[in-house]
Amino acid sequence: MNILVTGSSGFIASSVVKNLLNCGNNVHGIDDHNDYYDPELKKYRANLNIALGLAFHKESILNKEFLRKLFRDSKFDSVLHLAAMAGVRYSQQRPELYIDTNVTGTLNILELCKEFGVKKYALASTSSLYAGEPLPYVETLAVNNPWSPYAASKKSAEVLSYSYQHLYQIDVSILRFFTVFGPAGRPDMSIYRFIDGALNGEEVEVYGDGSQARDFTFIEDIAEGVCRSVKLSGYNIINLGGGKNPKTILDLISTIELKTGKKMMVKFKPFIDSDMKVTWADITKAKTLMNWYPKESFESGIEKTIDWHENNSEFIAKLKNIKR
Repeated sequence: MNILVTGSSGFIASSVVKNLLNCGNNVHGIDDHNDYYDPELKKYRANLNIALGLAFHKESILNKEFLRKLFRDSKFDSVLHLAAMAGVRYSQQRPELYIDTNVTGTLNILELCKEFGVKKYALASTSSLYAGEPLPYVETLAVNNPWSPYAASKKSAEVLSYSYQHLYQIDVSILRFFTVFGPAGRPDMSIYRFIDGALNGEEVEVYGDGSQARDFTFIEDIAEGVCRSVKLSGYNIINLGGGKNPKTILDLISTIELKTGKKMMVKFKPFIDSDMKVTWADITKAKTLMNWYPKESFESGIEKTIDWHENNSEFIAKLKNIKR
């Protein structure tokens, strides 16, 4: 297949690109390498996939004329729209960035899918939409109470995608990711910060008492789920998460301490109201529709992530510490 992946240098998207290339697909990637975190990490991911055959374009999804030329010249069979401004907390500081990228950018992609007859489309969404809903989270929940501009922007992107499926018969897969982790992850996420702190003997911050819990899911499992979703027809919302009992932040810390053999220095700070206490995915739909379920255990995934940090310590030390 001839596939476009937006946000192709992002954590999840870069793993999706690798999966697609290894399966023999022709893949174009677009990413603007913005400075939400150090762009050198995005360049690192991009270069690994360029070596595998990725046709990479350093550009923004807000540049509709560039996108139009790319769609016209490349004749895509499907689009995996994974570009987004991420991060709940930062969305409260810069909400306009989230509307621009996550809503207007999504509209641009959908308009071009319509214009050039692309009939397969997947959207990266988020478990943040489930805030306040009963556990475990199932896709039929109403999710009408976003707690942050980030969640509101992703809800808007979902609704736009539904409209285009209804009006133009584009097959749409909405993929709600839970807490994704693994090698070369986002530096603002807790696992990255905690491993870095453990290995370097630096203090790490925990917002709340550590009892908050997440449905951690390993990156390679997520990438496989994204790739399978493009074969579905109609409009589908699908949870991609661990599907088992979530792990607390204290569980995460103790696992990192066990795997690194180092005691962490933890500073507890007040809980942030826009954060969620617990996330937990019901993945019955993913199993039924795509025969997908996560294979990597939490413990082995943490071990692989630590190994990457240890093997790339010099590169990581050079990354700019951009705190969100």
